[in-house]
Amino acid sequence: MERIYKIMAAGEWAAAKAAGVYKGSSHDRRDGFIHFSTAAQATETAAKHFASQTDLVLLTIDPAPLGAALKWEPSRGGALFPHLYAPLPASAVVAEHDLPLSSDGRHAFPSRF
Repeated sequence: MERIYKIMAAGEWAAAKAAGVYKGSSHDRRDGFIHFSTAAQATETAAKHFASQTDLVLLTIDPAPLGAALKWEPSRGGALFPHLYAPLPASAVVAEHDLPLSSDGRHAFPSRF
């Protein structure tokens, strides 16, 4: 199964790791699910929702342990996005990368994620 990705503030992720679970951002909680992106969608997500923000991390998540709580739903012109209708267990995160701003003001994604 294809990996999914979450962009968030580094401090928010540190707190979630300590708790063992991530319950979502205020935006996620308002919408009733945790927003994720595919690898192909992550750069657009960063540009649209995190423009100019620093101190971010990119999390790589294994969707298998999320089970039926993970739904693929249409958004942005019909593209399917992964949405989690449950807290994210920290154990489902298989990698984390800093997501700094590059000199052009866009986020610098790792070469392989």
